[in-house]
Amino acid sequence: MAAYLCPPAVIHGRHTVKTSQIVAEVRDRHPHAAWAPRIDGIAASTGIEARGWMLPLETAVAPGEGSGLAAGVGAAREALARDGFAEPDVDRVIASLEAIPVPQTVQERTAPAWAAVRSYGEQAARGALQIAGLDPADVDCLITSNSTTPALPGLDVALADRLPLRQDVMLLPATQWACIAGTRSLALAADLVAADPDRVVLVVIAEALSTTYQPADDTLESLIVRLLFADTAVAAVVTGRPRPESVLRLDAAWHHTLPGTQDLHRLETRADGTHFVMDRRGPRAVQETVTAMWEWLRTRHRDDPGSWHPDVLLAHPGGTRVLEYMEQTMPDGWPSGLLDHSRDSYTSGNRGGAAVFDILRRAHDRGLEPGSRAVLYAAAPGLTATALEGEWL
Repeated sequence: MAAYLCPPAVIHGRHTVKTSQIVAEVRDRHPHAAWAPRIDGIAASTGIEARGWMLPLETAVAPGEGSGLAAGVGAAREALARDGFAEPDVDRVIASLEAIPVPQTVQERTAPAWAAVRSYGEQAARGALQIAGLDPADVDCLITSNSTTPALPGLDVALADRLPLRQDVMLLPATQWACIAGTRSLALAADLVAADPDRVVLVVIAEALSTTYQPADDTLESLIVRLLFADTAVAAVVTGRPRPESVLRLDAAWHHTLPGTQDLHRLETRADGTHFVMDRRGPRAVQETVTAMWEWLRTRHRDDPGSWHPDVLLAHPGGTRVLEYMEQTMPDGWPSGLLDHSRDSYTSGNRGGAAVFDILRRAHDRGLEPGSRAVLYAAAPGLTATALEGEWL
């Protein structure tokens, strides 16, 4: 399967949103929520003090451009007049209704985020090509993923125009990969270069997860979503032959899907935009994929069970609870600290599909010895998981 990965480019959201800002906004909006007395403790438990968004917090919480007069001014005036209201009273009622703030529509919420996703994706793509010492004309295939701002044509076509790419480039958009985009895109890229070692694959993942920040929601799950997510664009080049810039050789991939779990985590599009819905059973289901991954690695290295272990584990299981489970269930004798880079990434937010590339970049920047064995893992709504094994170059 050997495929060679160059260091990724990582573009963080340029608007810093502090946890204290989110807490203040939510507390002011939902003072009587059941969880309101515990909000400070809930926020602290995430371990996230700030995260980067592509757009400022003010954009997410701003009211829509409409008003409380869903039926229109004319219809409202006629109805009030029929009910016997005098004209001055009608004017006062209409003015009051027009002053009522309404939520943003799907278009109002998504359009600016989609523009940001394209801009950030282009920055990441150009950065990855520069790191790899390549030009847009060298790209043979583009794999893209962005789950939170659906559009048609998608990010793949936008980048083909913006970079620009050759007209014969293969475009492979993967809009619904979500949190698994980092590992699964690399697995697909590895298959593509295995079929043609001279092929150059560019992977670009851009997620504006802040679009799931829904001010009107007052559930505990919605509070957690507000606190967790960050916006990031990442990109990397995968080749079938080693380059001077290559840092990781990918040797094997593993995929796993749990039946009957499609409703545990999901995106729902409603009148006011995209909502991320979480089920409390989700972490336990993700843990099942972790157990299955341990078995895959055990089987791969059954001839060397006593001494084989990864030197770094770049994991995005969706949250710190599952990271703790991974540490608790690692085979005996594995060294501690394998998940340090993953934990470090989480301190500034959950980056969804961009997370594994961000974690990999942190590992690269801190330095790994050539020959270090790496395992990359991610789980996503579905529930589905993909892992890769490779060696640092």
